[in-house]
Parts: sequence; C-alpha cells; structure tokens
Amino acid sequence: MKQTRSLEERMADQAAELKERAHQLPAGAEREALLKRARIAETGSHLSAWVRSPGLQRPN
Repeated sequence: MKQTRSLEERMADQAAELKERAHQLPAGAEREALLKRARIAETGSHLSAWVRSPGLQRPN
C-alpha cells in the first residue's frame, strides 16, 4: 500500500481528531487518555520531521 500523505501529516491529523473528540467529552479519565494520545501523536510528528530534516547532524 502506497501512502499519499507523509507520516507527519497523518500523525498531525490524528492528533487533531483526538483533540476534537476529547473536547466533546466531560472532564475525566477518558478525555485525559485521548489528550495524552494526541500529545504522543504530535510529538511523533515533530520527531519524524526533525529526523528527516536536511540540517540534522550526527551527535559527537
């Protein structure tokens, strides 16, 4: 299966969807779990973009 969108885009969209679902719920464990998953997806998106950036240098 060939992806038409980048991993970063898919993860950012997933984060936005999770946040939207979370904000429709009352405060509680389920809402917090969705917000946590959204933060993880956002972090993954940012890390993937950083790893793929041309300016990334190998640590010394």
